[in-house]
Amino acid sequence: MSDYMFMLENHLSPDQNRVVAEVQAAAVETNVSIFLTGGAMRDMLGGFPIRDLDFTVEGNGLKLARAVAARTGAKIVRSDETRKCAELVFPSEVTAEIAMARSERYARPGARPQIAPASIHEDLMRRDFTVDAIALSLNPASRGLLIDPTNGLGDLERKELRTTYNYALYDDPGRILRLVRLRVRLGFTIEDKTRMQYENVRAEGLEKKISASRLFEELRHIANDSAAADILRALEEEGLLQLFCPALAGAKLNLAGLAKLQKAKQLIPFGVRFPFENLGIFLSILTEKLTPREKTALIQNTAMPKADVDLWQKLPVRARKLEKEVKAPMLSRPSEVYQVLSKAPGDQVLFLLIRSPLRLVQDRIRNYLQKYLPLAQEVTDEEVVQATGVEPRSPKFQKLKDEIIAQKLNARSKRTVHAPAAEPRPKADSIQTGGRKALRQPIVRR
Repeated sequence: MSDYMFMLENHLSPDQNRVVAEVQAAAVETNVSIFLTGGAMRDMLGGFPIRDLDFTVEGNGLKLARAVAARTGAKIVRSDETRKCAELVFPSEVTAEIAMARSERYARPGARPQIAPASIHEDLMRRDFTVDAIALSLNPASRGLLIDPTNGLGDLERKELRTTYNYALYDDPGRILRLVRLRVRLGFTIEDKTRMQYENVRAEGLEKKISASRLFEELRHIANDSAAADILRALEEEGLLQLFCPALAGAKLNLAGLAKLQKAKQLIPFGVRFPFENLGIFLSILTEKLTPREKTALIQNTAMPKADVDLWQKLPVRARKLEKEVKAPMLSRPSEVYQVLSKAPGDQVLFLLIRSPLRLVQDRIRNYLQKYLPLAQEVTDEEVVQATGVEPRSPKFQKLKDEIIAQKLNARSKRTVHAPAAEPRPKADSIQTGGRKALRQPIVRR
């Protein structure tokens, strides 16, 4: 095993490692070359958490994605026939993209590129920034081989963002949004020539050529970023946030609300599965101070799909239904609170934590996140098998596991005994006698 493969396996979660193994196996079966690329490589080599997996195939990436979906039960949530790529969500909630290695040629700035299949080297050279132009071979004959034609590894060490070629920002002006986002998220500086490219693109007003679909794609990335508020502030300072919606500025840019959202996310225990869709709750908080007309402008400027509009605008109504369940007096035991909230969508749970005016609802959600979820995570499949003799494949297994979790949650609650409040004692130096203070004489025990 190469050092890079060892590094990769130690950076990935167990679920992500399983996805890598499944994609590798599917690539071998379909006889295509497969590489880990993009943000996954940048984050691994830069020491950042790996959030999404990006695979590049020397062949039809869409065909491989369908094979992986059939093999693993993953769901294809987005696909592009032109670029032969697809985004998948696996049953473990791991997200991954499988894309065809391609070349891109632009007739003019902001135009749709002419796309053709290419080698992995050509694919890396056409990318935007060098830190995203690194690949790791996952093929049996060259497994663990690092491919870095633009010295992105050196730029990662210098903490610097540099374009892969001189016209990268001219060809695709949407890359200036990504430049700002990566600068904030990674805390990197921008290399001098890249800074000049950026300033020239802005001087020529090429940001106006960024397509609505590209704006929406970037908005989704911002929603998924832990530094969303800082990224929006930086875009506002650069005069780029108005591309999404002119009203998103000054007091109407709800940065304080987004800070509360990030604080709520930090209550989610590390390593515990808590799936939720970021975009809906992000937009709900972001647009809280906008008028209906201004919200409509945001939808139009980004060509937002109706499904995502519904995810955003119907969230408060859905959350209110959950609020009624959570505040119900019948939820007297921890296991009952856990049962209700564990079945609820994560974005509704977080929305109530931030926006519910009921202290009882907030307290129950905090207990769920900070106490009940970690305890439930401690109950392993092996423990259930030992206690019940039922194997995980059995239809009864999950029900039995839930019963054991409920017993442990309620047992912990019973062990928490609160002592009665003590009555206040008189001051040690005096007592009340007839309205006057008299010195207390010390009692000497013999």
